[in-house]
Amino acid sequence: MAFATRITRLPRPVDHVRAADVAGLFPGIPDRLRDLIAGAAGSSPFLAGLIRQEADWLIPALDHDDVVARETAGLEDLDADALSVALRRAKRRVAAQAALADLGGVWSLEQVTGALSDLADRAVDLALRVHVAAEARRGKLPPTAADAGGIFALAMGKGGARELNYSSDIDLIVLFDETAYPEDAQAEARAALIRATRRMAATLSDATDHGYVFRTDLRLRPDAAVTPVCISTAAALAYYEAEGRTWERAAFIKARAAAGNIPAGERFLRELRPFVWRKHLDFAAIQDAHDMRLRIRDHKGLGGRLEVPGHNLKLGRGGIREIEFFTQTRQLIAGGRDRDLRLRDTVGGLAALAEKGWIPADVAQELTDHYREHREIEHRIQMVNDAQTHSLPKEAEGLATVAALMGEDDVDAWCTRLKDRLARVHALTERFFAPDEPATERPPLSEESRAIIQRWQGYPALRSDRAQQIFRRIEAPLLDRLSRAGHPTEALMRFDSFLSGLPAGVQLFSLFEANPQLIDLIVDICGTAPGLAGYLAQHPAVLDAVLGGSFFAPWPGEATLRADLQTVLQRALSAPGGGYERALDAARRWAHEWQFRIGVHHLRGLLGADEAASQYAELAGACVAALCPVTAEDFARRHGAPPGRGAVVLGMGSLGARVLNASSDLDLIVIYDADGAEASDGPRPLSARPYYARLTQAMVTALSAPTAEGRLYEVDMRLRPSGRQGPVATSIQSFETYQMTEAWTWEHLALTRARPVAQVGFDAAGLSDRIEELRMQVLAARGRDDRVMADLAAMRARLFSAKGPDGQWDAKQGPGRLQDIDLLAQSCALRAAAPARTTVAQLRAGHRAGLLAPAEADRLTVIWRSLWRLHASARLLTDRPLDMEEIGQGGQAFLLREAGASSPEALVEELAALVAEAAAIIGPKLPAAEDQPEASRSGSSAS
Repeated sequence: MAFATRITRLPRPVDHVRAADVAGLFPGIPDRLRDLIAGAAGSSPFLAGLIRQEADWLIPALDHDDVVARETAGLEDLDADALSVALRRAKRRVAAQAALADLGGVWSLEQVTGALSDLADRAVDLALRVHVAAEARRGKLPPTAADAGGIFALAMGKGGARELNYSSDIDLIVLFDETAYPEDAQAEARAALIRATRRMAATLSDATDHGYVFRTDLRLRPDAAVTPVCISTAAALAYYEAEGRTWERAAFIKARAAAGNIPAGERFLRELRPFVWRKHLDFAAIQDAHDMRLRIRDHKGLGGRLEVPGHNLKLGRGGIREIEFFTQTRQLIAGGRDRDLRLRDTVGGLAALAEKGWIPADVAQELTDHYREHREIEHRIQMVNDAQTHSLPKEAEGLATVAALMGEDDVDAWCTRLKDRLARVHALTERFFAPDEPATERPPLSEESRAIIQRWQGYPALRSDRAQQIFRRIEAPLLDRLSRAGHPTEALMRFDSFLSGLPAGVQLFSLFEANPQLIDLIVDICGTAPGLAGYLAQHPAVLDAVLGGSFFAPWPGEATLRADLQTVLQRALSAPGGGYERALDAARRWAHEWQFRIGVHHLRGLLGADEAASQYAELAGACVAALCPVTAEDFARRHGAPPGRGAVVLGMGSLGARVLNASSDLDLIVIYDADGAEASDGPRPLSARPYYARLTQAMVTALSAPTAEGRLYEVDMRLRPSGRQGPVATSIQSFETYQMTEAWTWEHLALTRARPVAQVGFDAAGLSDRIEELRMQVLAARGRDDRVMADLAAMRARLFSAKGPDGQWDAKQGPGRLQDIDLLAQSCALRAAAPARTTVAQLRAGHRAGLLAPAEADRLTVIWRSLWRLHASARLLTDRPLDMEEIGQGGQAFLLREAGASSPEALVEELAALVAEAAAIIGPKLPAAEDQPEASRSGSSAS
């Protein structure tokens, strides 16, 4: 479509004589295009001169939007002097077409800034290459196969985001890949590339008879006061890792490899991601950004009254920078966890933040509209005289000129609307950056409470001045919420315990300040669940998950969890500076968040104890299934792939039965099949038995070893054949022989819950199927043994004599309690050769096999569920024996809610009645004491 037909708006000429003179250069053009040229020239002396200079070129060129490509084609063949002239001609022409397309509404804001940014990229690339080539021809640059001598330019700021304004300078960081040169040639290469960088900047910046291309600023590089204009990537990474500041992190949101060896530049940016994008939500960045805004205002003298004349549209109140800071700071907060927020451009960043729920959609749209309007006015300020300024004219005549370029004839009304917009932007952004000091006063406090609060200043979390400053702003609201808890003194004491356990406070206090709903959650936890509060003190980063958008979403299921963790692990393995240890840390962070979610959902009544048990089990299964193959791959790099078919990890006990609680450990055994292979094939091969033994130890370590992020699970492998005396990994052949000829009855009972949870090796899936077949064969063969119940009775007696109930609230240990019902259920599955693994399913199997009467199975199921609710809820509150005084009234209220009891006394009575009823059902199923022979093993004469 022709340029003239796409014009949607027109500037107004201020100087009608100049307007007519310039428009008269183009007889026969459409009226609409003539009016556009007249308006542009009549209100901009610079554009008038530009149009006159390029009059022969202009009109035919306007119908082609690809002006940058057309005007820079073939320039790579020029020498430095000819390139200098050609680039200045290209700049004039791009500037002329971009101005007319902007003023006439032919191009969108993104097209205008994109064309200017594309020209900058192309000019920097051409200038860098021509001067690097000159250094090479002079013999000053050591030979290298690297493109452009390994040098690259990062476009920063608006250039990086392809948002260059009309008369923008360009901010560049120029680096070189030192690995492109032998170590003994790197100093020589560095000197040559520094010269090439200086000459590139001069080629673009120097004002000659032909004009200039772009003013070039290289001061964003690391420690610019003392470093040369081009440094190595290694030096840059070392600086950012050791000394990088928040403003530099914000700057790198927009950074883009724009010229030179772009693959090397993109590789550098990937390696820098951990510096820019923190793994935790980074609300402390808010204060850093606010401090930087205030420093800019003070330095530029921009903190006074808001008036349009002379107002700095970029740095002043309500200006462009406030919208950019607002967007970038929110991106810094959450972008480490959500890659969808890592957009370079401001408009795209606002949209992404709104889509992910970090800012309201109407705020994002309003700021986007203001941003676009501000940028258009900024362009017109600069178009008047091609001045790199962002300040509106102070005089009425100058304001009238800018308004005319906007197509406005009522200057006063235009200024009023602009002032309103500036005030509105300031109001929207200031509320985020500088929350008011809380108006809430401390609630009335007892002497005991004041003494507790007094000692907070000595805690590690409040050591720094900054932590104290932030905490002062949240202290009164926090204490107010604690005072309104159901049991305020207990809640305060629990919060004190939580606070004393925090190693640092700035991030967490910033998180609370920016998200007051988290204070309600922490008060709820401290007032109810001391165990969960202790967990939170150890892993405060889990609070990030509450704000992640999916904390209250439906449970994803084990397959989705496993796939998600696999993605997390692969990302940690492949990230710059990543590797196996980083993957273990990432797995722990991920699992801690999900464990915290389950606990919070249970605490708040969003799910019951049965659902929590299943979710804890699915989470554990996902962790084992995702992490074991990663461990096996790491092990294989040293010792080769698993010999034979591979290995299978069996979940035993509660994991096998899918009934974990908040403090459960994992019972695991490992079975392998070397399938005739004598050893592995790797750099350090191992024979099959030690291979699988050491691999098993590595997998246990991966799950249980404490790292910087804590541990995943305690692992117990005592259920393997021969217990502690047996090898940690068992061959399938040995396992079969042992189960059929040597295993004790209790081991057959344990086998009823065995479930494959992870596998490694080329045919591990087939091995898993074989193990399940073998499990059922063992149950069928050994379950018919007449001595199963006698052995069960003997084992039960030993267990309960060695360790009885742990107080009157113990729902697990002792006759008629969970362990007792579990054992009977397992005996049902064993004798019925049933595949069922859960207690409830095994009781049903016992009923179907005629081992339990229907009423007995039903009552035991009801009792088991009631006892499990009490046990699982108690484990969420504390990992010690349940003490009603210790958990306090808040914990008691949660426990009573879960158990459906009206008071602790009623709960004691109900627990005693349930236990007695279960014991009365179980007792008659077992042989009398005098009839109990010595416990038997498989293959004994009794079988």
